[in-house]
Amino acid sequence: MINKVVASPAEAVADIADGASLAVGGFGLCGIPVALIDALHERGATDLETVSNNCGVDDWGLGILLKDGRIRRTISSYVGENKEFARQYLAGELEVILTPQGTLAEKLRAGGAGIPAFYTPAGVGTQVSDGGLPQKYDADGNVAVASAPKEVRNFAGTDYVLEEALTPDFGLVHAWKGDRHGNLVFHATAMNFNPLCAMAGRITIAEVEELVEPGELDPEHIHVPGIFVQRVVLVPEGEKRIEKRTVAMTAAGNAASPSDTSPGNTSSGNPSPTNPSPTNTAQSGA
Repeated sequence: MINKVVASPAEAVADIADGASLAVGGFGLCGIPVALIDALHERGATDLETVSNNCGVDDWGLGILLKDGRIRRTISSYVGENKEFARQYLAGELEVILTPQGTLAEKLRAGGAGIPAFYTPAGVGTQVSDGGLPQKYDADGNVAVASAPKEVRNFAGTDYVLEEALTPDFGLVHAWKGDRHGNLVFHATAMNFNPLCAMAGRITIAEVEELVEPGELDPEHIHVPGIFVQRVVLVPEGEKRIEKRTVAMTAAGNAASPSDTSPGNTSSGNPSPTNPSPTNTAQSGA
């Protein structure tokens, strides 16, 4: 078997050229391949197209590429946490293809499975199927590019819209564990979109918190087999942020302030003897 481990994030992303399309895993701020994004930012790649549930926040994740004008077009389902994103979109600097979240997930899954398109009821009777969603504005606030109508067919009395699969040039993902053959295990909320992006990318690069030898991972617990992964890089000490803090109320009616919900906390949320169930965070950096 091929040893897919590379020495650094910079080496892992060295061949991502200007204009490349990227499927980027993560959900909110959880499970984002931050080290790979930072390396890509340092490399200077621009004119990128990203496929991701969201586009990071203003100063973290994909947000750092966006802030520097490196992203030309994004396919996303949730973009509400990034003020610079809204500014660029409304100013005509960024093309945005808003996609229902489940549809986006299935477009990636289908791409990884070799299925070119599929029918779904999501979006039927709306601009998702009828066309007209603003994808890009001009500098005066007029719609410069609008979405095109999609094929709609009726099956057993229900209308469905045809959606095409996604197969980006690269998949960038963050995994909890991985081995040298590229087999990956994700943890908790980081399961959202990371396995799908790993499958969909023509070349998939995985940053892993823990690198183990082949055979150490239980085959029944592997979420993405190594056949989908071309490169693995160890990133053991990455920063992890909490996007939304949720704290319990004490008996006195005051909000508790557990140490693992303080700003800047870098707890992974991974299970351990001292932290078996980190349920006090809505979206941690697991």
